[in-house]
Amino acid sequence: MPQPPVFYAGRADLDGEVVVLSGAEGRHAATVRRLRPGERADVSDGAGLVAECVVTARGGAGLELAVRARREVPRPDPAITVVQAIPKGDRGEAAVEGLTEVGVDRIVPWTAARCVAVWAGERGARSLARWRSTAREAAKQSRRAWLPEVTEPASTGQVAAMIAAASCAVVLDPEARESLGRLEPPSSGDLIVVVGPEGGITDDEAKAFLAAGATARRLGPTVLRTSTAGIAATAVLLSRTGRW
Repeated sequence: MPQPPVFYAGRADLDGEVVVLSGAEGRHAATVRRLRPGERADVSDGAGLVAECVVTARGGAGLELAVRARREVPRPDPAITVVQAIPKGDRGEAAVEGLTEVGVDRIVPWTAARCVAVWAGERGARSLARWRSTAREAAKQSRRAWLPEVTEPASTGQVAAMIAAASCAVVLDPEARESLGRLEPPSSGDLIVVVGPEGGITDDEAKAFLAAGATARRLGPTVLRTSTAGIAATAVLLSRTGRW
């Protein structure tokens, strides 16, 4: 049997025996997924709580669902953060989609020195909103109980501070002597992966990150695009942490 679709609602909305999906989520469930009474659907608060439901009524504006069971999904540990240098065009959304699907817990847009795209003013706000919307939709598709956080854009100094506070941090570098596949990641805590822009990380950025405690690692013999490198690196790490 196919797994039921996942939708998101506030935690307070999941307290009762009936969940009403309205707004954008309700319209998507009723008009796009075309769920009918008697069909299964899961509703999550995006912070670990999942209500296993059955559709009892539908209308043009949404669905009414009866809660059959609830479960709490523990927060993933170690938590994986990908610091993603902001790519040009729609490659940012492609990166966010893939990172969300593989299981990244936090995505940090990084304003690296060699980024072509510049997030400023209203344009920056729209770009961030697209990243967050992409993460939410990808989380639904991949049936995640925990929504990934997409933070405000970070400077190099802010990324260095994150690295200093993490249990382990890796800077992807195709010229690094050590392979990511040989890294022994921590069993708990925060694990950070830094992905540079199309033009690469500058010497000053690399020095700041290494001084904060990161190690440089290569993925393999090929050079990946900035929009795919983080996805590949995360897959490697997830397979070595026991989360996969």
